[in-house]
Amino acid sequence: MPTTHTLDCETVHYEWNNALVPRLEIEPGDTVVFDTRDSADGYYRPASSHADVLARGPFRGHPLTGPVRVNGARPGDVLVVEIVEVRPRASFGWTAIRPGRGLLPEAEFAKPFLQIWDLADGTHARMGHGIAVPIEPFPGVMGTALDEPGRHSTMPPRKNGGNMDVKHLVAGTTLYLPVWVDGALFSVGDAHAAQGDGEVCVTAVEMVARVTLRFDLQPRRALKEPQLRTRGPLAAGTNHGPFFATTAHGPDLFAAAQQAVRYMIDHLVTERGLSREEAYILSSVAVDLKISEIVDTPNWIVSAFLPESVFTQRAR
Repeated sequence: MPTTHTLDCETVHYEWNNALVPRLEIEPGDTVVFDTRDSADGYYRPASSHADVLARGPFRGHPLTGPVRVNGARPGDVLVVEIVEVRPRASFGWTAIRPGRGLLPEAEFAKPFLQIWDLADGTHARMGHGIAVPIEPFPGVMGTALDEPGRHSTMPPRKNGGNMDVKHLVAGTTLYLPVWVDGALFSVGDAHAAQGDGEVCVTAVEMVARVTLRFDLQPRRALKEPQLRTRGPLAAGTNHGPFFATTAHGPDLFAAAQQAVRYMIDHLVTERGLSREEAYILSSVAVDLKISEIVDTPNWIVSAFLPESVFTQRAR
């Protein structure tokens, strides 16, 4: 008979390490309700200031809840993770610009900036200026343990999943993760209330969360990297109404993505009256980067799409 378990976030870990002792053992078919910390480990509060961004010190790793051992999981299997529910556990979230981090260089954003978002109504993240971004919460980090021994940073995404920040991993989506070690050793954390594809300033609407996941196994499927299946259309909260898009071209996708975001920031400053920092924050939270064309050498096209439904007031 499938069982529902709970796992609190009183104890977390900050690395991928297959020597970590599991906090919980479950059977395929079981459900686990995870409480997770935010990516700043609970450092920020509603009254936090821009100065607190640098005062927090260096990043030590995402605080992850787990590991969970799935009995019967073997290398070469696939761990099936059905996302049942993700919801905030606090009435606020945050987004930060930390100089030297993110898509745009430190020379363009040399000062720290912190945006506190109001999540109290449970439906939208609000930042002032008549901006209300639909809450479409998901875990930024979900992954299994690696087959390489030792300690591995949680910052980059890897073959085990990890810090993928795929905004479509919302309730109803199923994630398929390669199993690299016996028991899979699954962990989760870094939940986001809202995020644009790209998360360009390196943070989304970060939040503490309660994440409910159901687990199963597909033996001997032997995936090399994660895959996923959504239940319905992508980004239902913003996939309606008008969009505004900027484009940039060039032979380097990274540089073109930077330029498309610069153009979007210029647009938000000029047309919406935001500061450059607020525009960068909103681009990270609501703007989706897309590779629109990559076959006509020597130049490719990157587009940045802003759902104008996030504005409750008309453009100036």
